[in-house]
Amino acid sequence: MANFRTIDRQTGYLLPPSVDEWLPEKHLARFIVEVIDGLDLGRLSGAYRGSGSASYHPRMLLGLLVYGYATGTF
Repeated sequence: MANFRTIDRQTGYLLPPSVDEWLPEKHLARFIVEVIDGLDLGRLSGAYRGSGSASYHPRMLLGLLVYGYATGTF
């Protein structure tokens, strides 16, 4: 089993509100998460060697990359 950090978008923060309260229902980030969650990234995760400490899941990193390109943030 790969050694990825877990993705938990439902966790609330100590002081600020949860991410669900920050983003409007039809925000681009929500759309990107929905699309990427529907992709089969099995080959990408399977190619990961798993050495060192826990890494961010490829699904999380791909989402950040796509959102960055979509908003012009590099």
